[in-house]
Amino acid sequence: MSESVRLDKWLWAARFFKTRALAKKAIEGGKVHYDGGRAKTSKQVEIGALIRVPQGWEILEVEVVSLSDQRRGAPEARTLYAETDESVQRRAKEAEARRLTNEAMQHPLKRPDKKQRRDIQRFQRNQGE
Repeated sequence: MSESVRLDKWLWAARFFKTRALAKKAIEGGKVHYDGGRAKTSKQVEIGALIRVPQGWEILEVEVVSLSDQRRGAPEARTLYAETDESVQRRAKEAEARRLTNEAMQHPLKRPDKKQRRDIQRFQRNQGE
C-alpha cells in the first residue's frame, strides 16, 4: 500500500479500467468525477473521497476505502472501494428500466400467418379513417 496514489493509477489498480491509458482518457474526457467535480489525471486520491466512474451502461459512485498503486486480483481490488447505497439503488432501478424496455421491444419469434396479416391490414386501414 502507498501513502499517495495518482487517480489514474488507483482506477487502474481498482480494476475500473484495463489500462492506465484508458483511465487517463476517461479522466481527461470528463467521465470520471472526484468529489463532485472533474479531476486531473495526477490528482492524489485520498481515503474517503467519492469517485463517479462509468462502467458500460452504468455509473458507479464509490468511496475510496484504501489506496494501492499495484494491480492485483479482482477480489483484492474490490477491497479498495465501497459502492454507495444510492449508487446501488440507482443502478438497480436503471437495470430494471432497461429490462422492461427490452421486453417491450421484443420481436415475434415467427412471421404472422395469413389470418394475423389480414388482422394487421384491417387494423391499419381502420387507423386511416
